Amino acid sequence: MTDSGISPVPREARPYQGETAGLVTRFIANTIDALGVGAALVVGYVGFNGFRFLVNPRGFEFTGSSVILSVTAAAVVLVVYLTVAWATTGRTYGDHVMGLRVIDRRGQRVRAPTALVRAVTCIVFPIGLLWCAGSRSRRSLQDELLRTSVIYDWRPHPGSEHSELPVDVPKA
Repeated sequence: MTDSGISPVPREARPYQGETAGLVTRFIANTIDALGVGAALVVGYVGFNGFRFLVNPRGFEFTGSSVILSVTAAAVVLVVYLTVAWATTGRTYGDHVMGLRVIDRRGQRVRAPTALVRAVTCIVFPIGLLWCAGSRSRRSLQDELLRTSVIYDWRPHPGSEHSELPVDVPKA
């Protein structure tokens, strides 16, 4: 509860607070993140070409890029984004929208090395997310390998005293 007696956890979400998130919620969060990173890359590309236009308007042509360069840039930006988000707040923007948080086996925010390995494995092997559909613990293959979990957590900050419901940490 907050000082004003209002819980940051929506009433409808309270029964799920601390529960492991399923495939659909995680897929929606990942889609939001991928769209955000894609939009950032497009803005970067347009900004770069806009700068080139300002420098040389008469000889301006849009720069082309290979598919390999584009995919590599997208992967690098996504890995950096996921790593920083998971290591600092435990959630990406997509996770925030869907009320999710990535935690380690102790129920704490994952550390930077774990977040980095988790981000790389999520990019290199995204189909590992499907593992949570058949797993009793609803953990992805990446979660199983790194002993992490994705839980429903609507609290503004992990470990916040404003939460009246404890986080249920799945056993690794």
